Amino acid sequence: MAVRGDLRVMVALTAALGVGGTLGLVYLLQDSLLFFPQPLIGPGPSPDGRIEEVRLDVDDGVRLHGWLVQGRKRPSPLVLYFGGNAEEVSWLVGSACLPVDWSLLLVNYRGYGRSTGRPSERALFRDALRVYDHAASHADVDGGRIVAMGRSLGSGVAIYLATERPLRGLVLVTPFDSIAAVGQRHYPFLPVRWLLRHPFDSLSRAPAIHAPMISLAAGRDAVIPPVHAARLYERWAGPKRWREFPTADHDSISAEPEFWTMIAAFLRELEAVA
Repeated sequence: MAVRGDLRVMVALTAALGVGGTLGLVYLLQDSLLFFPQPLIGPGPSPDGRIEEVRLDVDDGVRLHGWLVQGRKRPSPLVLYFGGNAEEVSWLVGSACLPVDWSLLLVNYRGYGRSTGRPSERALFRDALRVYDHAASHADVDGGRIVAMGRSLGSGVAIYLATERPLRGLVLVTPFDSIAAVGQRHYPFLPVRWLLRHPFDSLSRAPAIHAPMISLAAGRDAVIPPVHAARLYERWAGPKRWREFPTADHDSISAEPEFWTMIAAFLRELEAVA
C-alpha cells in the first residue's frame, strides 16, 4: 500500500509539474503568440508631393517610422491607421480608397518595418498618443477631424486612443471585445485571463466612448469570430453602425467590394458634421 501511495503521489506531482511547466511556458512565450513583427515590404513608399516620411522619437529612445499620405484638401481630415498583429502597414499607401480630401497616417508598431523597439500593450498605447499628438499638430492636418481606424489588434489600440484623445470617429475592422476573451476561445484548457500580460480590454472601455463608430466584421473569421465584435458593438455608447461580410474571413475582408465604399461613405458623413 505504501508503494502504491508513493506512486500516486509521484504521478500527481509529475502531472502538476507538467501543467505548471505548460502554464509557465505559455506565460513566457505569450509575446511571440500575440505579436508577429514584420519587415518592411520592399524599400517602402518613396516621399513625393503627396507622401511624407514620418519618423517619431518616443520617450524611451525608440524611433517609430511611417508615412503621411496627404489628401487634396489642406488642412485635411485624417485617418490614423493601426494595423493587425502581423501587419506591416506600408501596403496601404497605394491601396487605401479614401475620399480624396482625406489624408492617411500610417506608422508601424515597434519592431515592425523600420520602427525600433519591442511591442507590448503598454508601449502601443503610449505610442498611439504620441502619433496622435504629432498628427494633430501637423500644419496640413485638421486636428479636429481625426478618425482612428484599427484592424484586428489595432482596434484595441484605436479604442484606447478614443478614451484619451478626441476623435471624430472610429473605423473598426474585425474588432474584438478583449484579447483575453479571444484567447480563451482558442485555448479553453488554459486560464488565459490569469496568464495574460496584454489584455487589450476594449469591452470595458466601450461604454465610455461616445464617438461614432462603424464595425466591419467577417462572417467566416476563425481568428476573431464575429461574436467578439458583436459584444463590443453592444456596449458601444456612441452612434454605431454594423456591417458583417458573410463570406469574408479575417484576412480577406478588405478585398470585399463594399469594404472601402462603406468606409468612404462613413468618412464623408463625419466630414459633413460641423
